Amino acid sequence: MKLILVLTVTIKLAIVSATDTEWWKTALIYQIYPRSFKDSDGDGIGDLTGIKEKLPYLKSTGVDGIWLSPIYLSPMRDFGYDITDYKQIAPEYGTMKDFQELLKEARKLGLRVILDFVPNHTSNESDWFIRSARREPGYEDFYVWADGIVDPERPGEVLPPSNWMSHFRKSMWEYHPGRGQYYLHQFAIGQPDLNYRSQRVQAEMKGVLRFWLDLGVSGFRVDVINLLYEVDPKNYGGVFPDEPLSGNSDTDPDDHDHYHHIYTQDLDETYEVAYDWREVLNEYTEKHGEYKMILSEAYTSVLNTIRFYGNESRDGTIPFNFIFLGEINKNSTARDIKTTVDKWMTYMPHNKVANWVGEEIGMTDGHVSWEDTKDPQACNTDDPINYWKKSRDPNRTPYHWDSSVFAGFTCGVAPWLPVADNYKEINLQAQLRTRRTAGKFGDLGILAYTEDILVVTRLLPNARSIVGVINLSNKPQLVDLSSVTLLPKYLKVVASGVNCTQTKGFILLKNYITVSSNCALLLQTE
Repeated sequence: MKLILVLTVTIKLAIVSATDTEWWKTALIYQIYPRSFKDSDGDGIGDLTGIKEKLPYLKSTGVDGIWLSPIYLSPMRDFGYDITDYKQIAPEYGTMKDFQELLKEARKLGLRVILDFVPNHTSNESDWFIRSARREPGYEDFYVWADGIVDPERPGEVLPPSNWMSHFRKSMWEYHPGRGQYYLHQFAIGQPDLNYRSQRVQAEMKGVLRFWLDLGVSGFRVDVINLLYEVDPKNYGGVFPDEPLSGNSDTDPDDHDHYHHIYTQDLDETYEVAYDWREVLNEYTEKHGEYKMILSEAYTSVLNTIRFYGNESRDGTIPFNFIFLGEINKNSTARDIKTTVDKWMTYMPHNKVANWVGEEIGMTDGHVSWEDTKDPQACNTDDPINYWKKSRDPNRTPYHWDSSVFAGFTCGVAPWLPVADNYKEINLQAQLRTRRTAGKFGDLGILAYTEDILVVTRLLPNARSIVGVINLSNKPQLVDLSSVTLLPKYLKVVASGVNCTQTKGFILLKNYITVSSNCALLLQTE
């Protein structure tokens, strides 16, 4: 993902000022994919200096902080998610001095910096992996190693330890001739999984967190946190058990989704590590008086996701709520959307924080041809027709600053990925926005007015409230909001979709609101 606005919102608050709450509870965090944000030196690749140059703009939008996708030293086979050294900066992005200058400028502007933390795997060029492959003392079990199994149909042939399939297709296991064993990689062959059953690995990763916290970052977003552990072969007769079939008829045996992943994700031990990392951040919160944020990414069930918040005795992370991605589609009704929101709010622990994700300027996915595709997840399909279904490249295309050549991303050579075709119409220069603070506080209400009309409210007694009215149908709808308490007779349009007849500044009667087809209105009390 790139350029994502992550808004953390506290539910059911009393009327309070921003200074009375911890910063993270109402923070607007702006995700930056550094490679695609702003190129300062003309090499076609975004960099830290480019980000620093644009910090004043980011401040002007009203964001409270920035979240940087991986900037660590990497061979870039998976563009930063294959890390060689967690404590060095990738040279194409700059130097440690550049990063410290970015931090300094961000502090000056009152912006916080959050880093991507990729703890599940490293690069196979990491010094840790090289030492582990050599079985050097202290590194033997840094990664998940296993012997192959004898092929029962072809004696003398050796098969991978289990039928586990990578997220990038084909076996999760790769044979290393130097060590004479297979290593596990949930993703690319060049991304071996760390072994979290090793106490030394856990200590090293806590050291990584402390290294960046000592430099002054305000927190982390943890990548694929629910994949940290696989089952312990000691509990299965010394072998890794095969995973059962998922029953998904749209997949083939080399596809990750062909199997039900009961042995390779969402294990109980994962949550304890997440809580341990929260305790590391708590040390710095207490030391510096500033809350250190930890967000976690896990594509899993709602119940599994909710567990990352913590338990009765231990605090946890703020998990991303990806529930909309799995349960809402173009055919969903207002009732479906209400049910989905209610599900999250029902399961979310009391006094915890939800987060909501959205785009800043409405950039759409850019077209990236098979020839220009860089993403290993797409390349591994070996399918020049359907590769795009697996590719992350379309949402990593360069940011649209303006309508000039290469969308103002670079003044040098062609960017590392092509700019989207619609950059002249959809770009920052054309869509500069101002900050709106409404919606951070108050009771959240979700009403399926009809199958086609969804009403979302954020209400505060004796204060400005907001109402969103969304028409999912292809015909105009009449809406009466008289039943919604705390609303005055008149409501003001503060934003509207492109299909709406009412625009910013319109005054509407709450009991007689005509909503155009496929229109979304944002209304505010005076």
